[in-house]
Amino acid sequence: MQQQWWRKLTAANQLKWAAEIYRKYHTIQAIPREVSGPRISARDRAQGRIPAVVFSSSAADSEKQLITTERKQIHSILKAVGPNFFCSTTFKLQVRAGSGSSLLLHSKNVLPIKLHRDEETGKVLNMVFVCAEEGSKLEVDVPVVFNGLDACPGLKKGGQLNTIRKTLKYLCPTECIPQRLRWM
Repeated sequence: MQQQWWRKLTAANQLKWAAEIYRKYHTIQAIPREVSGPRISARDRAQGRIPAVVFSSSAADSEKQLITTERKQIHSILKAVGPNFFCSTTFKLQVRAGSGSSLLLHSKNVLPIKLHRDEETGKVLNMVFVCAEEGSKLEVDVPVVFNGLDACPGLKKGGQLNTIRKTLKYLCPTECIPQRLRWM
């Protein structure tokens, strides 16, 4: 009997494959900005953009890049990926010369490390990314998902699941960052 091709994949190759699929379908378009500050950020938010910062992943290079992204695009990615799994998913970032420009300045893979929201409205105020260069390792907070809660006899009888930690720190290569950890 011949095995299916997906069963031959190792766990590491499956994670690389899944991360590559998310990078293909979810690309963040951004434009550079020269200056930062509360007034400039407020002006960007009023125009429908979200200010963001991209940091280098290497400790020796403390370079940061200021960018802005479209609010509609980030909300659609958040809806597709899920807000709990957004900060454990790598994305392809394309920085263009201007809004609607076809001139691509540079493209790289990034990992969101912080998503700052307004407490009252829930709108995204700003984002922080780190470069996810090929071959480098990053420490990521990966969300834990519990499967089979609806079939658990103890929970059916009125018991409660005490979740102590909702995320786990995970040091891994950027090509193999898991989007979630599943527990049975």
